This record gives sequence, structure tokens and C-alpha cells, in this order.
Amino acid sequence: MGENFKYVIIDRDETSRNIIKSYLVEAGEAEPEAEFYDVDSANDFVLNMPQGIVFADISDFPEKSLNLITEIKEKRKDIVVVALSNRASTDIIIKAMRAGAKEFVTKPVIKTEFFEVVNSLKEDLQNTDTKESCRIISTFSNKGGIGKTSIAVNLAVELAQLTKDKVALIDLNLQLGDVATFLDMTPPFAMDYIANNIQNLGEEELLKTMSRYKNTSLYVIADPLNIDKSQDITAEQIKNILTTLKKTFSYIVIDIGTNIDSKTITALDMSDLILLIAIVNLPAIRSMQRCMELFEKLGYSKEKIKLVLNRYIENEDIKATDIEEVVKQKVYWKIPNNYLTMMSAINKGVPVNEINPESNIAQNYMEFASKLSDYLITQKLNKNYNERESFV
Repeated sequence: MGENFKYVIIDRDETSRNIIKSYLVEAGEAEPEAEFYDVDSANDFVLNMPQGIVFADISDFPEKSLNLITEIKEKRKDIVVVALSNRASTDIIIKAMRAGAKEFVTKPVIKTEFFEVVNSLKEDLQNTDTKESCRIISTFSNKGGIGKTSIAVNLAVELAQLTKDKVALIDLNLQLGDVATFLDMTPPFAMDYIANNIQNLGEEELLKTMSRYKNTSLYVIADPLNIDKSQDITAEQIKNILTTLKKTFSYIVIDIGTNIDSKTITALDMSDLILLIAIVNLPAIRSMQRCMELFEKLGYSKEKIKLVLNRYIENEDIKATDIEEVVKQKVYWKIPNNYLTMMSAINKGVPVNEINPESNIAQNYMEFASKLSDYLITQKLNKNYNERESFV
């Protein structure tokens, strides 16, 4: 199977290049298509090579190397990158994965780990219909008026700006959705049209049907323009939409309505993370407790649920620790109460970072998106490692 894929090595260390070449030959793979001493000389060749795998050492010039990895991710879906480094800090691993590397291997390269990585990446190249790296994040509460939509909108905007990946924002409050309003958008197509046509939409048509937010990588699916049409959308259609979107997008953020029905459960089931939203008052905390009981009945792990406190003010009568004691789970994130900035953003139909990027709430959303992105990357790395360990 090795002859189907080309291999390129970018590494200043000749010994390291020779080791990788010898491992490829031992694994029954083809000789590398090319090898390069540095990133600059490799750039044009890599971007124009046939389908294949690039082994890129990022030890010495990480910024240049990460820029090339990002360019490969943006321009060549049929090329996957393995980042290598003699430094394996969490920070450098996350930077490499965020840039677009599919795997990270510590130098000196261990033969068994190398074989497992190559076999895994070949499977990825052969199965291009599924974008396994896509992650679905849902915002949820069974209580309205706590800022769930504003969190979904601002988080989606920040993820798109931070990662430069394609991000889908879906309004699943099918009767009274506000996502499009929060971004001052008037989508020509909405959820009902996409639900009825999703099976016939290729990637290009899908992106044209969705509404792009300004000049960003964020695309929106709004709630139906006609409230009656929301009744006709089925749970199966929601599943089909999410399955199709996963082939194109790196992140899907869903603003889920407060009703518990088959459509809601489908979205929650398919979510990698559920952000359970509350504000600090007794009714909202009780609501959060009921949601946790529901999630337990649905069989969701505690790792899948992240508690988020909105409009948080330090030194209130009810502390975050009090909530943790009631709900039996740690608070994952706190969004500060900044009424003026948030209301100005909502009234103007823009995210908070366009009102005042230096405000505490805009900075908070940027840090929130970064933390979630890093968490999901780390989760993926752990999953890949555990799968390889179980294979051995």
C-alpha cells in the first residue's frame, strides 16, 4: 500500500532523516519522494506534491515550520503532516496540532510508535469522506434568559478567529432562535431548506447555502424563517446535517433550545462537549442540577459536561464552590458580568470583540475559546495514544 502515497522528510538532522527512511523501508513503504534540510527549500515542493505524508521537524525553527504546516492544512486536504521535535512540551504539541499536524512524534523517533503513526495516517488518507478531527460543542440549559445564545455566538466567532479553521454555528432553537439576529445576518437559506436538501449538497454547495459571517471562517445555519416549518424538521435530519458538516468543518457550535425532545437529544448525543450554562441564582442552579440528572440518565460521562457560569460577579453570596457542591462537578469557566458591553453588542448585532476587544468580557471569550481548543486537541492526542496502546 506504500506506493499509493508519497513521503517527504523535512529535517536538518541527517541522522534523523536516515532513521525515518530506514523505518519506511522496513515497514514496506516507498522511499521518500524528497528530503529537505530546511522549510524554505521544501515549501514549493510540498504544496505541489501528490497525495502523501510530510514528516516535518519543528525543533529549530518552529515559527517557519508551523507556518508551512498551516499552509498545507489550508491548501492541501490530501496531505497529512507529522510534526517532530526534540522538545515535547504541552505548549509546542498544542501549537503543532493547532497549526494542522495530524500527529506529533518526539525525537529520537521510536520504531514501534513510528509504524503505528504511519499506519494510522494511511487509513486517514484512504478514508477522506470523514473528518475525524471535527468537534461538536453544544451550549445548553433548560432555562431561558441566561445568555446561552450569546455564549454560542461569541465562542464560535473566537474559535474561527483563533484557529482559522472552518467553524459552523447552528441555531437549534428552531422556533425562537436568535443566532442570526445576534450577528445581524439575514440568511437566504435556513435550517428547513438545508434539512430537506442536505443529501444533495456537496461541500461547495453547502458552503454557498450556509451564511458566512463577514470575512471570517464562520458559517451559520439559522432557525427557519417560517415558524411552522420548524415542526417538520426531524431528529434524523439533524443527525444527517451534523454528519455532513463534520466532513467540512473543524468545529461545530450548536445553540440548543431549552426544550427536551428527540432533536435536542440527537444533538446532545453527537456532541463532544456540552457547555451547561447557568447564572448564579437558586433557580438557575436548581435547573443545572436537573440537567445533570438528565445527562446521567442519558449515560453521558462527566468529562463531556463542562459547567459554565455566565454574568459572574466575584464575592456574591453564592460562591462557585457552593454550586460545585450542589451539582457534584467542578465549574469549568466563568464569564464576567459586563452588561454595557454585552448589551451594546446585542443591540448592534456584533460579537463583543467588535465593541471593545480590550474589555474583560472580550478577553474572557478569547481565553475561553483557546482553552476549549487546547482541551479538544489534548483529548484527541490522548485518544490516539490510547488506541495505539490498546493495539499493541
